[in-house]
Amino acid sequence: MTRTEAELKLRQIFGFSRFYDEQWKAISALLQGRRILVIERTGFGKSLCYQFPAVLFGGTTIVFSPLIALMRDQVTALRRRGIAARCINCEETPEDNEKSLQEAIDGKLKILYIAPERQENEHWLEAVSKIRLSMVVVDEAHTISQWGHDFRPAFRRIKNLVRNYLPQDMPILAVTATATEKVQHDIEIQLGNNLEVIRGSLMRTNFRLYVIKTTSEEEKMVWLKHHLQGLPGTGLVYAGTRTQTSLYMKWLQRQGIDAVEYNAGLDAQTRKEIEEGFLSNRWKCIVSTNALGMGIDKPDIRFVIHLQIPASPIHYYQEIGRAGRDGKPTDIILFFNEQRDENGVMADYRLPRSFIDSARPSERKYLQFIEALKEEPLSEKGMMMATNMKQTAVRVIREDLIEQGIIKEVTMGRQKFYEYRYDAPELDYSLYSSLNAAKLEDLQQMLDYVETKQPRMEFLCRYLGDHEEIDWTRTCDNTGLPKLTIEVQEADRLDVQDFKENLFPELSFKRIPNMLTGVAASYYGDSNVGRIIHHCKYENGGDFPDVLVRQTLRAFRYRFKNKKFDIILYVPSTESGDLVRNFAHTIGKILKIPVSDGLVKQKETKPQKIFEQHYGKADNVKDAFTCQNQKEIMGKSILLIDDIYDSGATIKEIGRMLAKAGAAETAPLVIAKTVGGDNI
Repeated sequence: MTRTEAELKLRQIFGFSRFYDEQWKAISALLQGRRILVIERTGFGKSLCYQFPAVLFGGTTIVFSPLIALMRDQVTALRRRGIAARCINCEETPEDNEKSLQEAIDGKLKILYIAPERQENEHWLEAVSKIRLSMVVVDEAHTISQWGHDFRPAFRRIKNLVRNYLPQDMPILAVTATATEKVQHDIEIQLGNNLEVIRGSLMRTNFRLYVIKTTSEEEKMVWLKHHLQGLPGTGLVYAGTRTQTSLYMKWLQRQGIDAVEYNAGLDAQTRKEIEEGFLSNRWKCIVSTNALGMGIDKPDIRFVIHLQIPASPIHYYQEIGRAGRDGKPTDIILFFNEQRDENGVMADYRLPRSFIDSARPSERKYLQFIEALKEEPLSEKGMMMATNMKQTAVRVIREDLIEQGIIKEVTMGRQKFYEYRYDAPELDYSLYSSLNAAKLEDLQQMLDYVETKQPRMEFLCRYLGDHEEIDWTRTCDNTGLPKLTIEVQEADRLDVQDFKENLFPELSFKRIPNMLTGVAASYYGDSNVGRIIHHCKYENGGDFPDVLVRQTLRAFRYRFKNKKFDIILYVPSTESGDLVRNFAHTIGKILKIPVSDGLVKQKETKPQKIFEQHYGKADNVKDAFTCQNQKEIMGKSILLIDDIYDSGATIKEIGRMLAKAGAAETAPLVIAKTVGGDNI
């Protein structure tokens, strides 16, 4: 097919008049059965590189993608054009996923989008052998590389499909906007050394990049208060944690700015509704973790603001690349809090560093994992319990040990187990040490971006391997655009103080019978609350002071001002003596609610903080509590007091017990909710 013939079909099917030269180069190669890696900026039109040939091919094209929002958007758009397309992922019902797979087997689909994790499903492996495949596409291909900024272990299994099941003349396309030369080389290894590379310009000429240095979170809040509403159009405000998305959303709403939060902790339907509202400019901004944006087809995002530096320039380029795809001027703003703690560590360095440290478990944990499997085969949950590791760590180690041939996956009934191979090689941890060192260097490069005097877009492009020379004038605050600064007036300081003193985190218990939504007086990591609690609990600092009593009473009146309680119970302490008891009696005396000492432990428990994952925490407190006098809680409305809310396992266990014992309802009231362990 000539380019002229192809562009005629392009107009008929997709409504576009012509291909970019690089698009046609990729499409032409795919039509000839070749294997291609396309590295092009966001908004280039990489999806057309596979959608167009997929329509021409006789069979089904499978697109592996980690982006559920992209799947939904593209399937909707393709079906609107009369192209048979469906998607398979965890947010679809099992019935819909099965229907999609059967339609592919029956030859009814041109394009099937699928999450790479589905390759772990034996039913999928059996089904794929029955599908008449015409092409395989790896979207966001940097995730196939361990050196990539968003590596997904399940993506590595695509290489088994490519190497073991696909004929050499079957076209394969890998696409990404962010691949360094090291990542590019790794993708070539994964998908075969005959992979041809098409690398385009990564320059975004419509971007105006700024860095705003601060010495506190409060300064970020003040700048947004005075300037966000004045930014053109709608946009994204990226936060580092789920807790931050809630805090900044409420702050912006207080200032009269339409904002909504988005993170992976929201249910699928809520996330879908926010995505749809985002596309229709329902809000001035979405305050989100980086869970939002990838795959969203919205060309007119006019600004992207980062409240926290990402872990690398690659992450940063990926996230800002979601904006301004219509080519119009777009503001890109990065805040950086350079205040240092007692160890000299800058405030905004700590969070990305903690993510890097937790992403790759230590060698000791790998060896602990191996020793546990030497004892007996274990399921994923069994491995979490045996090793006291979080699910993320267990999955990373599991994939790595399968890759090294140290363990293998076995099926017992319907459940998957993992067992040690007794002819296994010794663990080689050197690669993971190198990966961790590389990620720390990437983070240092992000700090260098903050401090650089060169054009900021040039810095990003050079890092990503694009050495194109252009006129960088007025592309950033280093090349003629004004420096953005912050001025905090006394009224601003008082506004932030009042906001934080009246910011009361909710405690939600959807599956616990008779449990009301509770409230915390503050976040543990906010202001001085955590320091005061720690001093009292672990440094013999005495009873919780009046400042915590007053703050907790404010939270109580905020959440329960019209609620009548019959009795106060408190969580019996594991290691802090009468601290919580005395605090509960103080609260009860002020509120004139009787306090009972009847909630007691009936078995010994360990401090919850020693457990890294929820299974261990839940097992530690299971059946641990009882009421000495069941009559005093029967049919009663109970206020349950504790000092710190972390996983919630203790309060949930007590709530279940009280419901069984006949309590009418239980409402938790705690001093502080932790922010530790937050993610996207």
